[in-house]
Amino acid sequence: MIKDRPAPRLGLRANLFQFTLLVTVNALVGGMVGQEQTVLPLLAESTFGLTGYTVLFTYVLAFGLTKAGTNYLAGTWSDRFGRKPVLVVGWLLAIPVPLLLIWAPSWGWVVAANVLLGASQGLTWSTTVVMKIDLVGPRQRGLAMGLNEAAGYGAVAVTAWLAGYLAAHHGLRPAPFLLGLSYALIGLGLSVVLVRETRDYARLEARDSPVTTPMPSNREIFLRTSITEPALSAASQAGLVNNLNFGLSWGLFPLLFASAGLPVDRVGLLVAVYPAVWGAAQIVTGALSDRWGRKNLITGGMLTQAAALVWIATAEGFAGWLAGAALLGAGTAMVYPTLLAVIGDVAQPLWRARAVGVYRLWRDGGYAVGAVVGGVAADLWGLRAAVWVAAAITAVSAAVVAVRMYETHHRERVGG
Repeated sequence: MIKDRPAPRLGLRANLFQFTLLVTVNALVGGMVGQEQTVLPLLAESTFGLTGYTVLFTYVLAFGLTKAGTNYLAGTWSDRFGRKPVLVVGWLLAIPVPLLLIWAPSWGWVVAANVLLGASQGLTWSTTVVMKIDLVGPRQRGLAMGLNEAAGYGAVAVTAWLAGYLAAHHGLRPAPFLLGLSYALIGLGLSVVLVRETRDYARLEARDSPVTTPMPSNREIFLRTSITEPALSAASQAGLVNNLNFGLSWGLFPLLFASAGLPVDRVGLLVAVYPAVWGAAQIVTGALSDRWGRKNLITGGMLTQAAALVWIATAEGFAGWLAGAALLGAGTAMVYPTLLAVIGDVAQPLWRARAVGVYRLWRDGGYAVGAVVGGVAADLWGLRAAVWVAAAITAVSAAVVAVRMYETHHRERVGG
């Protein structure tokens, strides 16, 4: 006779093994992005002869558009089919990505690989976020998101540095992308064998969250998260601008640093510092948002990012860029898990996965916006001017949060 599984209980301690497993899986998800960050901009120039910044950023645009759209689908499919199947499909899409990058005879292959990577990231990262929110319940939501994003972006940083090291010693291909292939295979194995479905945990939380209004439609959830609900819509625009900065840094920072004559391994280190500080600090900032609240951390984080971008735009040489990248990472850490916690605070458990999907659609659309804004600005006015443009946009975003968002932590939800 097969023993029945124990009834689900909310909380980090009660679900420590599954939570830790999902943190590990999300680190592997992040590593899939890290394999590209240092290497692809350099590969574009040295191997494929791309010189226009707008053309070069096409791979970031392809990644961002695909990931944004797939985020939305991940939320809807997670509610319809369950979280685990969506996670497994995401890993299946990841496996061809490093192989395409290794064998690419033209830049079109690289763009195709990033379409697949964006789809994979949208399914895998969105699902691990939703699953952790399901498991921990409302009390430690900020901490949970901090640990999740710390693992993902910590792995981005470590892998970006490792890829730069491998590229410096073994060439731009294939060695850096073998990291990504190993991550994809391990992530798929863990997801199939050990990860458990978490949808029942959301249903459990919903029983303790009385709903006095009908379940909203997908269209209503989209409009609330995008426009009409003040906290949700303010979070969505801040998320978009945050990833605008990340998308711009992905395509532009390696070129800016290399233009000063820095070797590939030092470029890799500079590229890694931003997500490294971002990743590590989120453990602290996510937990702080559970104690201090969400709004002030988000506003301060966006202003810190704007200041960091001004620093990077005006700095000269390795030391100045290192400090600017670290400050940018700190500002991002204040914002990133806290925005996800806002969505979890406001959205009712039974439609929360779809709200997360809409938020992540806007947030990761920032990759595409950053690619376009950064590419066009760099072509028109130069690399440093593009960073100045991003700083101005980020300052405006901070003002929107300060005016429009209300404090959501410990807010009593009534209705949906």
